[in-house]
Amino acid sequence: MSTQQHIDYQRIEQAIRFIEDNFQRQPTLKEIAEEVNLSEFHFDRMFSKWAGTSPQRFMRFLTKEYAKNILNETKDLLDTTVQMGFSSSSRLHDLFVTYEAMTPAEFKRKGEGLTITYGTHDTPFGFGFIATTARGILELTFLRANEAIDELIRLKNEFPNADFIENQDETSVYISQIFVESLDKKPITLLLRGTNFQIKVWEALLKIPSGRLACYEDIARLIEKPTAQRAVGSAIGANNIAYLIPCHRVIQKVGTTGNYRWGEYRKKAILGWEAGHEIIDQSMS
Repeated sequence: MSTQQHIDYQRIEQAIRFIEDNFQRQPTLKEIAEEVNLSEFHFDRMFSKWAGTSPQRFMRFLTKEYAKNILNETKDLLDTTVQMGFSSSSRLHDLFVTYEAMTPAEFKRKGEGLTITYGTHDTPFGFGFIATTARGILELTFLRANEAIDELIRLKNEFPNADFIENQDETSVYISQIFVESLDKKPITLLLRGTNFQIKVWEALLKIPSGRLACYEDIARLIEKPTAQRAVGSAIGANNIAYLIPCHRVIQKVGTTGNYRWGEYRKKAILGWEAGHEIIDQSMS
């Protein structure tokens, strides 16, 4: 299942890892390209096509200094969005995400009467597993190696009474809607399962615009629980819907990216990718 898009992403992640390991001596573009077994020309072209910016500029997005500046800007922006009732930025390609939560009664039924459609697809950040219901997306996770079977088994254990149907054609519509640039974006509904506290945290994450960052303290403040930063971190780690509920946009206050359920290098790749595409959007507006 090694498609070209997945191979390209693996090279991106390998390049990020190499640059970070050798950051102090500032490796050249030629060295980075050789690390991922490409010519300098082909690596630069592949990386720029994927990230929307050059490898050198991309790495600047991941420095502590850049992150701390964006954190400060986001803090003011979050205050404004909360006051005005906005849930996200107004960029044309931003997704309009709505959600509803499963009720306690639905949890007790363990999926009885529920049909869950699932599929595995390419994304800009490697393979992804998605599960949907008639009410919206139930799960979206990024995969390492051949974890799709593990994800399916885990979901079946959680919802043993549900009907599971594999339908790549149906789930590919969601994947295209999420990751392919288009002016014709339709609203996406999420079906959340979690405690009231977790859902409040995930709702706060939806207020962080693409290309921006927040720290755990910001999220605790947004949900009016300023001393609950550790609990906020646990709720973020329990998020089952990657990318759409943007837990990747929460970093440590000192500017380091911190942990990520689907891997720290994938988190850095997503953050740099969003920063690069944000600059493209600003230049076109």
